[in-house]
Parts: sequence; structure tokens; C-alpha cells
Amino acid sequence: MGRTLTEILDAAAEGRFPPPDGRTTVVPQEHRRDAGVIAFTAHSVVFTDEDPDWVHATLAALDCDALAATMNPRFLAALLDRTGRGTDTIDLLTVAGPLPGAPALELVETTDPDHPRVRRALRRRDGVRVWSAAGGVLGRGVAGRWEAAVEVDEGVRHRGMGRELARAARHLVPDGQPVWSQQATGNARSIRAFQAAGYRPVGAEALMLAPLC
Repeated sequence: MGRTLTEILDAAAEGRFPPPDGRTTVVPQEHRRDAGVIAFTAHSVVFTDEDPDWVHATLAALDCDALAATMNPRFLAALLDRTGRGTDTIDLLTVAGPLPGAPALELVETTDPDHPRVRRALRRRDGVRVWSAAGGVLGRGVAGRWEAAVEVDEGVRHRGMGRELARAARHLVPDGQPVWSQQATGNARSIRAFQAAGYRPVGAEALMLAPLC
């Protein structure tokens, strides 16, 4: 198992996961912006600059299934309070390998930062690039990984556009790297679209955002 979050994520993208031993690994943040929790099968990774002893003690004090402790709302709330951060939701974390050539979907790259999806991406990612057909975002997120997000306009939904945008991101990611994406666990439509585009689930993620300056 890798010693850094980057090493752990790189291995997971290749299908090599932390041992399912019920333990929690605490690793330092690799960027001030990014802290949080990733729960793999029977093994969690907490990436934070907080004291690892505090993390383990707080988890041990919870009255819940130990395998669920890192995603328990009481632990997440305690970590948010301790770090002064905010969060949105727990996401399904998915990943897909790159695809050769240009995407089948005709896309136009844009620099317009005004779309709400783009504003959210700029808070969470570096090196953000945006393409439009019905909306797509690609940028560097947690531990420098490439992350994709899509937004489909209401008037063209239910036509497979979300799936095509998600698949297009696999053509656009540079240097043969994998592309990651997160879907809110209740957003079944988005989950179906990304899985149909070849993204496979690897775990759950709770990302904690630094306060806006």
C-alpha cells in the first residue's frame, strides 16, 4: 500500500486497493485546499494535516460499526469542526482509463467562467478546462488527479448526452492518465451515465473544502 494519497489513488486506478483489514490510514494533505476521507472496501484513508492520534481516538469513540466509522456523520462533523472546513455531500468515487483519439462528441473549448458548474470546479480543482456541447469540465483535483464533471441542459436530457460527455473526458485527459469523477450517491442518473461510459466505482469520498478567503 502506498504511503501518500497520490500513491494510494494511483494504485486504486489500476485496481490495487488498500487491504480490507478494517483499519483507517491517515496521510497528510498534499494541497492546502484538499482534506477529506476516502472509504475503500473495509479500509479508509483520511487525508488531513490534523493529528493522526486525534483521528483514531475520535473514530474509536463512536458507537457504530467500525467499518462505517469514517463516513459516520458524527466523525465527519467533528473533523469539519476541528478544521473549520465545509462540505457538500458524500460522493461515489469512480475512475476510468484514457481512450485514444478524439471524442465522438463534437466539443468546443470555452473560457467562460460564469456557469455555476465552472465556478464550483474552480474552487475544487486546478488547471480547469471547460468544453461545451451540453457542458463538461476537466481539471486537476485531489492529489493532482484529473477529474471530470458534466452538466446537461434540461432540454437535451434523456438522450444519452451525459454518458457521451463522460466518455469524451476519457479522450481529453492528457498523458495517458486515468480520469476520476464523483457522483452524489443519490444522483442515480449521473451514476448510470458515468458507469455506462466505462467508469468503475472504487469507493466513497467526503471532500472537505477550505473556507473561501
